[in-house]
Amino acid sequence: MTSTESIPPVNATRVLVLNSGSSSVKYQLLDMRDSSRLAVGLVERIGEETSRLKHTPLTGGGGEREREEPIADHEAALKAVAAELSADGLGLDSPELAAIGHRVVHGGLKFTAPTVITDDVLAEIERLVPVAPLHNPANITGIRTAQALRPDLPQVAVFDTAFHTTMPESAARYAIDVATADAHRVRRYGFHGTSHAYVSRETAKLLGKAPADVNVIVLHLGNGASASAVRGGRCVETSMGLTPLEGLVMGTRSGDVDPAVVFHLARVGGMSIDEIDTLLNKKSGLVGLCGDNDMREIRRRVDDGDEAASLAFDIYIHRLKKYIGAYYAVLGRVDAIAFTAGVGENAAPVREAAVAGLEELGLAVDGELNAVRSDGARLISPEYARVAVAVVPTDEELEIAQQTYALVGNPS
Repeated sequence: MTSTESIPPVNATRVLVLNSGSSSVKYQLLDMRDSSRLAVGLVERIGEETSRLKHTPLTGGGGEREREEPIADHEAALKAVAAELSADGLGLDSPELAAIGHRVVHGGLKFTAPTVITDDVLAEIERLVPVAPLHNPANITGIRTAQALRPDLPQVAVFDTAFHTTMPESAARYAIDVATADAHRVRRYGFHGTSHAYVSRETAKLLGKAPADVNVIVLHLGNGASASAVRGGRCVETSMGLTPLEGLVMGTRSGDVDPAVVFHLARVGGMSIDEIDTLLNKKSGLVGLCGDNDMREIRRRVDDGDEAASLAFDIYIHRLKKYIGAYYAVLGRVDAIAFTAGVGENAAPVREAAVAGLEELGLAVDGELNAVRSDGARLISPEYARVAVAVVPTDEELEIAQQTYALVGNPS
């Protein structure tokens, strides 16, 4: 930070993490002395007739509070969040608050690390809106509102794309005309970066090694899903591209398709660009294949003999295996495969099926270990397996808080 930028108060150890979506705000307040959570919450359906705020203080013995009322915009939402925190003695005016960390989805090539938000930084985030039209505008709204509430406090942007900026050009470039690609910023950026960074480090810790000594394939499997190949703590390949549409089969997104599908649907199907965009992002993936995007329901249907659900599950696993094999080849040596996020952490059948048949690559899952449900990081591979298979719960909010606090520090 320069002398003209805000600095945190002396002895301030708290960080508020904000994840602003188009109609929601997720938040967590953490104390960075021990990375403990002081409060968590969610405001959703912002701008609708009835919005909902759910707030849970994690100190002082208070229970979850929930209310439904009209919340017109993000400014009103953050003021409501501030009021809830104040009711617990954790208000935004607290001298213990060191900074506010914001999840920003797209940072392009310029932002390769967490960054204190200035006017110039905010202008660059705005310039990236065309490549992240669903996410960056909401992130910007959250930043501006937080700045208005605490103009004296450091605001830090932590970018989903930053962890992937270490990819070599051979992985990041698409094989299209270079001048056209550069003019329109067309390249592979990757997303879920805070999760991939956190999980790859935690996997190394689970193995008792330093991140620099470990090669990991991270599988972030939620409604959105992505894979990354991490060599020595640095991302060298990831499945999402210019946007979060490319790669694995997801809840409502198609993942990889022949680009000519777009031309075919426009010319033969008479669909507009907007209709095709909606099809591939919101009506494809698991929901397009079988009508459900909840893996729990899909597995229930599979067990009941539902053919559509069975095919959707098989397609999901087939794509997943392709990426495991491809990233194994990219890394050359793999020490671990880590499953994370909602599906990766909770769906034992997905983990078992993804690894099945890959014994020649040193991969195997122990059925009993895989069936155990736990909130902690754990190995689910047998002792004889050459490659560790792990379940590592992600913690993107903690990662954002840690990066934010490491940047602003404590001036004392």
